[in-house]
Amino acid sequence: MLSEIINFIVQTVGSLGYIGIFIMMFIESSFIIPFPSEVVMIPAGYLAYKGEMSMFLVVLSGILGSLTGALFNYYLALKLGRKLLLKYGNYVFIKEETLEKIEQFFKEHGHISTFFGRLIPVVRQYISLPAGLAQMNFAKFTLYTTLGAGIWMIVLAYLGYFLGNNEELLKEYLHQIIILILVVIAICSYIYYKIYKNKRRDAKQNN
Repeated sequence: MLSEIINFIVQTVGSLGYIGIFIMMFIESSFIIPFPSEVVMIPAGYLAYKGEMSMFLVVLSGILGSLTGALFNYYLALKLGRKLLLKYGNYVFIKEETLEKIEQFFKEHGHISTFFGRLIPVVRQYISLPAGLAQMNFAKFTLYTTLGAGIWMIVLAYLGYFLGNNEELLKEYLHQIIILILVVIAICSYIYYKIYKNKRRDAKQNN
């Protein structure tokens, strides 16, 4: 089944080229039809290995598609999210105080949350929604979304480049990479928390 999907993506990307990568990654990055980004970027990396595409343009198309999809979610939440949640939030147990907490959290930690969120499966499709809801700074959102998406696009494209024709090795390496990324995120989050906590403590002492 996976092999058939990959073959379909290879054919689609091969026929539509970089625009196909952009469109698919836009769809993947938004919540319209969330699906694993690896089914697009790994076959695209494999096409780069075969000399049918440029690796640089493959990665760039993936990043731009991911960023555009993320911005779609961001603006949707920014323009409509708060109004809808304030109107219907009680039905899904979200109160105005909860929205205020989300806003405060993203004001303080939005950059790191957005960056790490783009590297975590499933979360990457939805991290833009609370960022838009909290009215996170647009420039920061764009920067950290691009950085996080860029790392993930490069990882997947080069997996396809080196292992695109070996389904078993792809599964194994992708699984190991995801675990490694989650471990690194956990460690970095702990370090970030300790630094943030110490800064707040120092600020209180100075006041």
